[in-house]
Amino acid sequence: MTDIKRQVIAMGGGGFSMEPENPLLDQYVVKQARQTKPSVCFLPHATDDAIRYTFKFFKAFTQLDVNPTHLSLFGSEIVDLESFLIEQDIIYVGGGNTKSMMALWREWELDKFLRNAYENGTVLAGVSAGANCWFDQCSTDSLPGQFTVLPCLGIIRGSFCPHYDGETERRPSLHQLLSEDKITSGYAADDGAAVHFIDGEFACAVSSRPHAKVYKVANVDGQIIEEEIETQYLDA
Repeated sequence: MTDIKRQVIAMGGGGFSMEPENPLLDQYVVKQARQTKPSVCFLPHATDDAIRYTFKFFKAFTQLDVNPTHLSLFGSEIVDLESFLIEQDIIYVGGGNTKSMMALWREWELDKFLRNAYENGTVLAGVSAGANCWFDQCSTDSLPGQFTVLPCLGIIRGSFCPHYDGETERRPSLHQLLSEDKITSGYAADDGAAVHFIDGEFACAVSSRPHAKVYKVANVDGQIIEEEIETQYLDA
């Protein structure tokens, strides 16, 4: 029996929604699947513009060698959500409001179903809110005008901060949260950068932009330590 590989790919930014002409990160995600032509299920639950977001997903992923689908929690005809998710080779979560998405998932028990899919070998991937969700905690702007700490699914230990170079307040706000011991040590990713975990452990960092990076961040004896991780540029 083949050992199951449990994988999470967390993107700080990028992918089809931010880089429609640059498929490098999405192609990387697809290559990690257990099938040569994988099923890829898009979850647009972090946004109130899910129809348009889902359209962008299908426009992008029909150009790849995959079987794309999506899961709506409004008017869906899928009765057994758990079985549907476990059957997917890749689950790709979009960006938006992490807090709202987590509340919706818990109400529908997707927090449990997604963990079961992960344990069964489904690749969990996502961008921004869709990356935050896999960690113990994240730094989020889900509340207007401020960055706060949000508890997430805890599939990956530690914290996550997206858009590290793409939004001016991301880095200083994360450093402030770390200095106040409000958030645990973890990872921060630039737009266009992603961190890949296998069986809960860091495997590698990749990027769709030459200078995009992933960092390990921590509060060590009152000093904020930011360690740049070697990040492979996925030059086509």
